Amino acid sequence: MSDLVDAAKRLIVGRPVRSDRLGHTLLPKRIALPVFASDALSSVAYAPDEILLTLAIAGMGATAISPWVGIAVVAVLVIVVTSYRQNVHAYPSGGGDYEVATTNLGPKAGLTVASALLVDYVLTVAVSVSSGAQYASVAIPALRGHEALFAIVIVGVLMLMNLRGVKESGTLFAIPTYLFMFAVGLTAVVGLIRVLTGTLPPAESAGLQIQAESGFLDSLGMDKGLMGLAGAFLVLRSFASGCAALTGVEAISNGVPAFRPPKSRNAATTLALLGGLSITFMMSILLLARSAGIHYVELPATNLLRNGVPVGDSYEQHPVLGQLAHSVFAGFPPAVVLLSVVTGLILVLAANTAFNGFPVLGSILARDGFLPRQLHTRGDRLAYSNGIVALAAGAVVLIWAFDAQVTRLIQLYIVGVFVSFTLSQLGMVRHWNRHLATEPDPSVRSRMKRSRVINSVGLAMTGMVLVVVLITKFSHGAWIAILAMVIVYVAMLGIRRHYDMVRDETSIDDEDRALRALPSRVHAIVLLSRLHKPTMRALAYARAARPSVLEAVTVAVDPQDVTELREQWAQLDIPVPLTVLDSPFREITRPVLGYVKSIRRESPRDLVVVYIPEYVVGHWWEQVLHNQSALRLKTRLLFTPGVVVASVPWQLQSSRDHEVRAWQATHPQAAKAAQVKQEAARESERMRDQGPRGT
Repeated sequence: MSDLVDAAKRLIVGRPVRSDRLGHTLLPKRIALPVFASDALSSVAYAPDEILLTLAIAGMGATAISPWVGIAVVAVLVIVVTSYRQNVHAYPSGGGDYEVATTNLGPKAGLTVASALLVDYVLTVAVSVSSGAQYASVAIPALRGHEALFAIVIVGVLMLMNLRGVKESGTLFAIPTYLFMFAVGLTAVVGLIRVLTGTLPPAESAGLQIQAESGFLDSLGMDKGLMGLAGAFLVLRSFASGCAALTGVEAISNGVPAFRPPKSRNAATTLALLGGLSITFMMSILLLARSAGIHYVELPATNLLRNGVPVGDSYEQHPVLGQLAHSVFAGFPPAVVLLSVVTGLILVLAANTAFNGFPVLGSILARDGFLPRQLHTRGDRLAYSNGIVALAAGAVVLIWAFDAQVTRLIQLYIVGVFVSFTLSQLGMVRHWNRHLATEPDPSVRSRMKRSRVINSVGLAMTGMVLVVVLITKFSHGAWIAILAMVIVYVAMLGIRRHYDMVRDETSIDDEDRALRALPSRVHAIVLLSRLHKPTMRALAYARAARPSVLEAVTVAVDPQDVTELREQWAQLDIPVPLTVLDSPFREITRPVLGYVKSIRRESPRDLVVVYIPEYVVGHWWEQVLHNQSALRLKTRLLFTPGVVVASVPWQLQSSRDHEVRAWQATHPQAAKAAQVKQEAARESERMRDQGPRGT
């Protein structure tokens, strides 16, 4: 069974990679860009939708300012990208925002950033894959109603691909990401040419009117537009929704160790490329959407009007990028299909950014004692396998809980990433202040002051966005994300507290250094039920250890068995005293525990070593037939202070056969040669036996 599981694992994940091959898994910039930028680039597919959807609440006139909202988002994006270029140079170890905040603001701030990022990574996978599942259900009607199950399958596929290693998964996912860049870039160029030449046809929704919500209508039922405090609040809410375009920027700072040398320079270059592409694509889509007259609302059946009448449920509203493709590439369906397919793919692959960021951050947190230590170790393919599996599990839970509904999940988004943005920028300001206090070189000080200005502006911008996001999205679901961050924060503190407690409890003190903690004597007990080869081996092992006291102990469950055992013991003249424990209720575990504890009470400084003979079996079903009493005893004895349990194995023939089969499976050529040699020996022996009879 284990061989079959191992073979399946090798088929899916691949052969193990030696630790000294770690350098060969590092990424060049051409692969690092799609690996770490797919999340941020995928935001281009839905950030314009969120801006237009929010502004449409105030009616058609409000959507006209969508490019200006986009410019505000771009301004924040430029500052954040520039700021993070400072981060990757100052902190290239891969800790990213967590390391910046911990080093400059203290452990609590660092833990706040870490909890925000961990929650945001899980949300990134859930939102991206759910969005891709929604696109797929439009293209494949059979998937409608099964989006959650389809999204869970996608998460499983992404998990398996990332378990094969960062470089392998990055190479595989690079092609769809570059196709998306090409398709959106082509849309922007062709759309601009058609706008300049006056040949851009109106979008499918251009002839429809938008019905503003009741709060934005005057007494005559006409749109008031963005007037008053409600209008300003709506613009801020639209800006906060558009800031989804910034998600994923921080992933590069967490993934610096995955870059080829020079790591910091390559990471900074990739950040600049990411920022340039995101700005170009988002502004192109917003400007072309305005030129094509695209209208996009949350409830199209009631809020979109045709000749003053709601379009009804029969109207199918396509995403902004989809409407734009039909307009820009009117008369050329292959380009529309290409853009639709690669958009769906990039939304799914955006989750891959989280699959690269979450395990690295989890490894660092595990190293610092805030997460289980299993997350710190690399797997067979030099990827942080446990972190990848944990991320996939968290995303599956969210997808199932929210039924893969993007509109419900998106409200939880953004909060975490802007918490980390803000604290990271504050940490970088503190970083430059600390270094300026000790740096004497004027040229270096001048460069540090410029960097401090950049991070100060970044702090102001990201802090402002964080406040806006909290105000505008808290009641729409952001409180769930905040609650999740608090839970993760408390859990990490509890894990660290436990590790600290274990360290203090097990650390060597002055008494231990003076060897005063050594046991005064060793009292060895060999447990047995009958006299056979496993028992004799356990007795031999116990005698070889030369304990201070050695005795064999059995429990009198059946008086006849005890009588036979005493007779055999006397006949074989075994030089070990036999102790029989009375058990009127035919229990085994309780009498043994009571006897061991009585020894501990009489001599508290004695070490009690209990030797338990055990069968080693070759089939899983044999385990059910053997070792059950031994398993119960070991479980209870392990919780008894001052007691050591030693298992003495006895390999049954089935276990030896299992080892032979395993060796033959892993060394087929040697096994075949051994078989030929064995057959030749048998044939030679047969010939010798026939010789005398033939004469």
